[in-house]
Amino acid sequence: MVSKVAASRHGSQSDSLISSGKAWWLIGLIAPVLLATMACGGADAGSGRQGADLILVNGSIRTMDPAAPMASAVAIRNQHIVAVGDRAAIRPWIVRSTRVIDLKGKTVTPGLTDSHAHLLGLGASVENVSLKGAVSEAEAANVAAAAAAKLPPGEWLIGRGWDQNLWAGQEFPRASTLDKLIGDRPASLRRIDGHALWASTAALTLAGIDRDTPDPRGGTIVRAANGQPTGVLIDMAMDLVEDKIPPATDEVRERRILLAARMAIEAGLTCVHEMGIDQRTADIYRNLADEGRLPLRIYAFLAGDPAVAEQLTRKVAETDRDGLQMFILRGVKLFADGALGSRGARLLAPYTDTPDSEGLWITQPGELARAVEAATSGGWQVAIHAIGDAGVRSVLDAYEAVGNQHPGQDLRLRVEHAQVVAPDDMQRFAKLGVIASMQPTHATSDMPWAEARLGPERIRGSYAWRTLLESGAHVAFGSDFPVEDVAPLGGIYAGISRQDRQGQPPGGWYPDETLTLDQAVAAFTSAGAFASFVEDFRGRIQRGMVADLTVFDRDLAAAGAVTEAQISMTIVGGVVVFESAP
Repeated sequence: MVSKVAASRHGSQSDSLISSGKAWWLIGLIAPVLLATMACGGADAGSGRQGADLILVNGSIRTMDPAAPMASAVAIRNQHIVAVGDRAAIRPWIVRSTRVIDLKGKTVTPGLTDSHAHLLGLGASVENVSLKGAVSEAEAANVAAAAAAKLPPGEWLIGRGWDQNLWAGQEFPRASTLDKLIGDRPASLRRIDGHALWASTAALTLAGIDRDTPDPRGGTIVRAANGQPTGVLIDMAMDLVEDKIPPATDEVRERRILLAARMAIEAGLTCVHEMGIDQRTADIYRNLADEGRLPLRIYAFLAGDPAVAEQLTRKVAETDRDGLQMFILRGVKLFADGALGSRGARLLAPYTDTPDSEGLWITQPGELARAVEAATSGGWQVAIHAIGDAGVRSVLDAYEAVGNQHPGQDLRLRVEHAQVVAPDDMQRFAKLGVIASMQPTHATSDMPWAEARLGPERIRGSYAWRTLLESGAHVAFGSDFPVEDVAPLGGIYAGISRQDRQGQPPGGWYPDETLTLDQAVAAFTSAGAFASFVEDFRGRIQRGMVADLTVFDRDLAAAGAVTEAQISMTIVGGVVVFESAP
């Protein structure tokens, strides 16, 4: 594939054909040259008539505009859509400088937004060892050992992706398995969902973890029968080891962000809601945006610490007043509970397959409510990770309380994941105006074992995006990458089929929760815009809206198209930031 990038987001389009591995990060380097030439962009030489910079014709354009849901052509000028309809509607916008693309039936949607992801984490996952797909503890350890052999002596081995649910017996891994292969090297290997960590004995020693170390609040040190740590740490216990890892430098973080950004635009994403970053990372993002080096928009959430939540009242939350900003720091992310895969999600009743456990509170409900009030008082949007039904209820309770304290204020509070929802809480999302930020591929990844965790009754309130949508709630989709694949097409497919990519199970897993194609696309477009306060500027293909668009290589409505489709073009602010080879 090749990538065409334009140098400026403030005027007419000028493309340069460069390999996708090198092109888009040059935006900031060539922008000053093109800024000098933009004044005449779009003008018909000698006539003074102003035309479009870019026109797409002969397509299947799903506008997400209820008044005109389909079109065949769209015209773009100065970062905005100036005409939508058919050839006749856009013909007046064609001048000699206009680039006109015949789509030949390809689908165009508003730019895809991943409403819950970890872009920096994706870049790190590419550079660190990946244990995804390992079918046994031994295989995962062998992959880790092969990566460790390439590192200098004493350097930490960092990785992610193991999943004991894929292994015979579904038992957590052990430090001793790693030790036999990597010796005294410290190793920190996160579970695929990021909520459990497999550490080597050297890492446990550096962290001072032994049989006498108490479980930290909101975390668990998994132990053998004799009380000795086995090497697995769950949720807040992970910090005991990870606090000992030397932090990545600014240069490394920047490199990882740009690497992941390239992957994102090639997957058709024009915006990512970056969940849970620190201020240092936010500053790096802001610098990249200011230098014109970010090829997609980032809507960021700080990693919130409930213990010091009052500090948020002294920080300034940013707003995007025209939908054109490349980086906005508007929200705060908090945690109610852990993850279902590691049995850290907090449930109202014990796990079906572990009757002595109801999961973990990462943040106690009272402390969570106080943090929500502090953040909203400071003008921040709050997004809270909640997977178990008890976790979700605690978040809804906190949101109801803060809504009563701030009547009439447009808070757009969010529940991230909302995987297991008690029947009594389904209607509360719409009633309270709470956004359900969900990840459809979590359902198809978890379906082999989720019912064993939850039982036949609770599973019916799990991954229930259609029930929530039909209740009147706003449902925004994402992937949680690098937990899942970056490509939103996988999420669209999971949303409309509730099947894995092999078409299993036949008919779909609890198919009553499937969506239509337009509902799934809306969850990745207009719903993401609403969830970030920019629905007046992005998320629909309408005249006057910002020209963020995703072009697929075929008509998505055709049979089997969603599973086979590829991204043909990604457009951000009227600029083609990615274009596949013809």
